Amino acid sequence: MDSIIVEESGPLYGKIAIAGAKNACLTLMPATLLSDEPLTLTNAPRLSDIGTMSLLLQSLGVEVESLNGGLVLALSSHALKTTRADYEIVRKMRASNLVLGPLLARAGEAIVSLPGGCAIGARPMDLHISALRALGAEIELKDGYLHAQTPNKGRLVGSEYKLKFASVGATENFVMAACLAKGRSQLKNAAMEPEIVDLVTCLKSMGANISGEGTDTITIRGVDKLNGTTHSVIMDRIELGTYMLAPVIAGGEVELIGGKMEFLEAFCGKLTEAGVEISKTTNGLKVKRKLDTINSVDVKTAVYPGFPTDLQAQMMALMCTSNGVSKLEEAIFENRFMHAPELMRMGAQIDVQGGTAVVKGVSKLKGAQVMATDLRASVSLILAGLAAQGQTKVSRVYHLDRGYEKLVEKLKNVGANVERVK
Repeated sequence: MDSIIVEESGPLYGKIAIAGAKNACLTLMPATLLSDEPLTLTNAPRLSDIGTMSLLLQSLGVEVESLNGGLVLALSSHALKTTRADYEIVRKMRASNLVLGPLLARAGEAIVSLPGGCAIGARPMDLHISALRALGAEIELKDGYLHAQTPNKGRLVGSEYKLKFASVGATENFVMAACLAKGRSQLKNAAMEPEIVDLVTCLKSMGANISGEGTDTITIRGVDKLNGTTHSVIMDRIELGTYMLAPVIAGGEVELIGGKMEFLEAFCGKLTEAGVEISKTTNGLKVKRKLDTINSVDVKTAVYPGFPTDLQAQMMALMCTSNGVSKLEEAIFENRFMHAPELMRMGAQIDVQGGTAVVKGVSKLKGAQVMATDLRASVSLILAGLAAQGQTKVSRVYHLDRGYEKLVEKLKNVGANVERVK
């Protein structure tokens, strides 16, 4: 199993290109199930999760071709061979549940295993199930699989539904399913993430009739058929936020090519409060650490447009050497402070009580052998290692391959002392 070795690095200078968004692409790929015409996605990220979704779609009969070194995905589901998504593939990745809505809408039935993914809390399927039932789906759980069908295997029926929680996945499943439902559907308390806006942009290009994306109320008027299209995946705001922190932790100034501040306003606000200079450039964003010691700031994760839960671990790494005491509250997922004990192995002073972590900044972290527990925790340890005295060895880095394209190469290109070893 590979490890990543990180040595204390001096100031970082240069440019990092931000890849296409993992979470957007994983939502766009199942949209091919809604049409028998080809869907082509450009600016696709080259990640293991994308490979997993490709395998899942291929198991259903979708033709998937990776072009231009993986930056282009050509998908065609003109001849589905099954509506069963098996456990052996679904267990590897949470986003696999996004085939449920499209399969129901297109084929009138779906058998989908309960999903897996990072061990960061329960993340139950009840919101997805309730939303799809509102469209007329009949769903029951048997032997670890969701068995779903439409009445008489006909079309779903438009309906109004309000989510108990602004779930991204449930919003995506509802919107995709409602595209082919009879009549008008409306989803209230919908998630507002840029990835959902990107999905709706693609669906509209396929002929869907949708309005309200980017707000908490999305209206869908069902159509009889969707066509194919070509769509460019938006940039990955979580990768952007992660690399924005590299020069803040290690020092220096880095330009993030393709970066957009409007996708991360809450995060950028906290960085500015901490003493970071963020400026727009012709090609993206430039980030520079202004102070010798970063100011401590308090953070509470929230649904978009709040502070992203997927940047909480990286922010904690920054706060470990801040000037003062910071409080980080995790309001989205339980059990998402598993990186805290690993940071403590590096000398961080962190007290975790339930969904709150109190971090008392120290002058210097020290390199140690640490273990990645999930995708975002993995990269937080690498960021911490950039400014830690001595060597940090991060094991179980296969998590990183799920969400960061060419991470070692990108960091080395701006001067980081980091290597991946077998």
